[in-house]
Amino acid sequence: MPTSNDPRLLTFTWPVRVYYEDTDAGGVVFYANYLKFMERARTEWLRAVGYEQDALRERCGILFAVRRVAIDYLAPARLDDCLSVTSRLVRAGGASLEFDQQVMRDGDGTCCCRAAVKIACIDVATLRPARLPGDLLSDLLPFASGPAETLP
Repeated sequence: MPTSNDPRLLTFTWPVRVYYEDTDAGGVVFYANYLKFMERARTEWLRAVGYEQDALRERCGILFAVRRVAIDYLAPARLDDCLSVTSRLVRAGGASLEFDQQVMRDGDGTCCCRAAVKIACIDVATLRPARLPGDLLSDLLPFASGPAETLP
């Protein structure tokens, strides 16, 4: 199991290239697709710290669902851009996780968008809120880096 001493996991970065399917008629990333990019980065972060979502579903009977997103779109990403999506766990609570995420354009470092994302842990059978399993929570707590960024 990786530890919070690994700085790559405190602010995790996942690369994304913009494909034609990600864009609108003008060749600009369609706004909802930033959410998909962020979802991938959170999933890969969870995998990097040692947890697979399908295993959590099978073994623990839990799923993760987005509860809330506050997103700020700052600059367009375009067809063929290479992007870096960062995920930083800022809080791990009894039944939720909170992340700060950014989508940056490689090359010039422009921040295309940033978001505060709250994830709810839910029971597979009831689809109602559920507590994070104790071992999962204790493994994730060291990665929580503090207060979430406040969006303008």
